[in-house]
Parts: sequence; C-alpha cells; structure tokens
Amino acid sequence: MTMSIEHKSLDHADERRDIPGGHLEICTIGEAVFGRFTFEPGWRWSESVGPITGTTSCQVRHNGYVESGRLHVQMDDGAEVDLEPGEFFVCEPGHDAWVLGDEPCIAFDFSPQIESYAKPS
Repeated sequence: MTMSIEHKSLDHADERRDIPGGHLEICTIGEAVFGRFTFEPGWRWSESVGPITGTTSCQVRHNGYVESGRLHVQMDDGAEVDLEPGEFFVCEPGHDAWVLGDEPCIAFDFSPQIESYAKPS
C-alpha cells in the first residue's frame, strides 16, 4: 500500500484575490480548499465585495476560524454575532460582515465554496 502526503503554504498560495480593504489567499489540494482572509479596519463586505459580486449579501458558506482581530456578522434575518480570536464558526449564506476595532482581522476558511468568494457573478 502506497501512502502519500501533500502540503502547501499560504505564503505561496495558489491564488491571491485583492479586494478593497483586504485580500484572500487560497490553496487547493485535490478537493480540499483552504483560504486565509485579511480584512483591514474599516472593511465591510457590503461595501467591499458586494459591488464585485452584484449581491446585497454574501452568498458563500464559511467554515472558519478567527486568528486575530474581530469580525461582526449580521445575517439577512437580523441575527448578529461578534467573532473573536480563537473562535471557530460556521456561517451560512446570506450575511454581511465588518471588522470591529483598529486591528486587521485574519480568518481562515475551510469551506470548498471559498473558491467562489469575491468573483463577479
């Protein structure tokens, strides 16, 4: 039986997408997709990414982890949460989000849907 292991570094990501107020780095191995978001203070999805996608809220499901900074998420139905460093989260499509405070927010995303993030529709 042959065993293998594949690895990549986000320092040499397969793709980088620059968006107003931040960027996304993506690595893919087979069907596994991993992304790292960096959002600067003042970044807000509806102002920075919404105009790119042509939607009023983010339609991507996120399976994520906040490494640093803070992110406020508001669902289309009005539910809200502040995500803090060290927190893992699952966020369904239909939300807006923005950075809280003066520190950049760095978050990792493990959802295969991350490949469609910030692409024009």
